[in-house]
Amino acid sequence: MSPKPTLRLILGDQLNAQHRWFTEVDAATIYVLMEVRQETDYVLHHAQKILAIFAAMRDLARQLRQLGHSVHYIAIDEVASTRTMPENIEALIRHYDACAFEYQAPDEWRLDQQLYQAGRRSTIPWLMVDSEHFYTARHEAADIFAGRKQWLMEFFYRQMRSTQQVLMEDAKKPVGGQWNFDHDNRKPWRGTPAEPQDSRTLHDHGQLWQSIVAAGVKSFGAPHADRLAWALNRDEALQQLDAFIERALPHFGDFQDAMSSKAWRLFHSLLSFALNVKMLNPREVVARAQAAYHAGHAPLAAVEGFIRQILGWREYVRGVYWAHMPGYAEKNFFGHARPLPSWFWDGKTKMHCLSQAITQSLEQAHAHHIQRLMVIGNFALLAGLDPARVHGWYLGIYIDAFEWVELPNTVGMSQFADGGLLATKPYVSSAAYIDRMGDYCKGCHYDKKARVGERACPFNALYWDFFHRNADTLERNPRIGMAYRQLEKMDAATIAAFRQQAATMLTRLDSL
Repeated sequence: MSPKPTLRLILGDQLNAQHRWFTEVDAATIYVLMEVRQETDYVLHHAQKILAIFAAMRDLARQLRQLGHSVHYIAIDEVASTRTMPENIEALIRHYDACAFEYQAPDEWRLDQQLYQAGRRSTIPWLMVDSEHFYTARHEAADIFAGRKQWLMEFFYRQMRSTQQVLMEDAKKPVGGQWNFDHDNRKPWRGTPAEPQDSRTLHDHGQLWQSIVAAGVKSFGAPHADRLAWALNRDEALQQLDAFIERALPHFGDFQDAMSSKAWRLFHSLLSFALNVKMLNPREVVARAQAAYHAGHAPLAAVEGFIRQILGWREYVRGVYWAHMPGYAEKNFFGHARPLPSWFWDGKTKMHCLSQAITQSLEQAHAHHIQRLMVIGNFALLAGLDPARVHGWYLGIYIDAFEWVELPNTVGMSQFADGGLLATKPYVSSAAYIDRMGDYCKGCHYDKKARVGERACPFNALYWDFFHRNADTLERNPRIGMAYRQLEKMDAATIAAFRQQAATMLTRLDSL
């Protein structure tokens, strides 16, 4: 008599082909992957995000079957795709007469709770195992920051560098004598060196896209189903990592904050999707970057800046997320409530910087951190957009956006909606910063230097109005004292003029 099988669930962001689960083939183990509407519909997603995750899930299922593993795959065009994950799991337990169910720890709180509660109701044992991906455990950051009012990333990052012995000369001293080379990594890009060729593999998944549409799944953004460029398996992700280390990392540091209408990728790795669905392990990415420095292939400032994003920021925001869920998504320090302007969905605004950043996001499902923070997020905060709606938009539009990483970045870093737990100040600017870091202001309908008037750049009046109306809560912040010293030097007529300008623009955001 054959033993009763064990079912093992693989989520769409758990595509780690190197997980210990797969080291041995066991006829009594059945792997379950599901394309389900609960995951496509909880927020409006970019078309490429849905398509790439499903295509990558199918690729992993193919690999597992080739290795001899048993796989039960629920496709988007099956009736089961309309049921919740727990409903499908219970149906499969009955179908296979399973004796146990196992799953890897979800990275999103809603799924963690859903599966935990389903396990409590089940008639067979449920076991949650580690995803074997992150450097830190869920609540490790909370332990590091115990007793601290503010969770400074730099403090966490130094702890991680020391613990993991990354870019260290000895147990306590950083390579180069300093921890952070951020001040070296703020150069605008003027066309040289040239942007590396995009060598990512193109995939034709038109048939899968037709199935997704036929199933009634709603999305936005360009699907590019016949030339999908995102890595869909570990081999492709490793090739992308190789190309980044060889061609882009040497210049990444200099231009990591730069913005250009002529080159949307510049020297960014575009590895965040492969990392966040776990095709790549962060340790191997960090190791490759560190090796490039030691081999003299890339300068320390570039390597440190890249490693900080992974070993520091990525682990840090995950710790913030797990320490403050549930409820973090409802944070709204300033009480902002305006809906998103219509051009968030089509990029059709006369503000060239926002048109560029949003159109790129709609076309590529990707924008780098300065476009997300200092263009789109900057405007959202200055204009008083509802942070929960901003969060939903970011979560949907970016291919690498999963709630554990996107929510703290949006609510905490971008919108300051947590009141300063994560960020030391609101990250806002006038047009001057955007102009300094790129070419978006060239040819814009608006005048980057004007505060008032029909052609005045909206960022300018909104910037000063933001600080003026929030003086009671912000003027004692030492990191933004300069703004208030400048406000003190303005006469009443100047203040009244930019406040009126801001008020007028806020009544017609859709037409800006």
